[in-house]
Amino acid sequence: MSAHPANPGPFHAADVLAVVARWLLAAVFIYMGATKAWHPEDFLKLVRQYGVVQPLLLNLVAATLPWFEIICGLLLLAGVAVRGTALLLVAMLIPFSAMVVLRALELRGAGGLPFCAIAFDCGCGTGVVPVCRKLVENTVLVCLSAWLVCARRPRLCVRPTLIAPSAPE
Repeated sequence: MSAHPANPGPFHAADVLAVVARWLLAAVFIYMGATKAWHPEDFLKLVRQYGVVQPLLLNLVAATLPWFEIICGLLLLAGVAVRGTALLLVAMLIPFSAMVVLRALELRGAGGLPFCAIAFDCGCGTGVVPVCRKLVENTVLVCLSAWLVCARRPRLCVRPTLIAPSAPE
């Protein structure tokens, strides 16, 4: 008997876990994006503190990033283009986590505090957070997103891809 039957039935544990991961990521990104969208001036100030965005682009980043996060969250919630959306989240979370580390190192150098004792508002929408906790949270989000990118084709989705696969000839 094969470990993977021809008709696997309606659900596997991996399918259910993928839905839970999608919904968890969706909730986090919808919440974070909405928090930023409701307070754009505050978010603009937080983006400015990193010093990596050119002044001419600050308004563009502050105006679009929250809505990008909300759209990604809604796509994951609905199960549309799951792999592509999760890949975008990984591509966004990794550089942002690196910027959080650099900002924390800058603050540590200025104040002489131990790394994990540093807390600041990183602009995520969750307020002032200890840097080590934020990095653990981001690592979990990256791992969940990467798992969705690498998981087999999701079965419990409205539309797993935006572009329909071509029919075999």
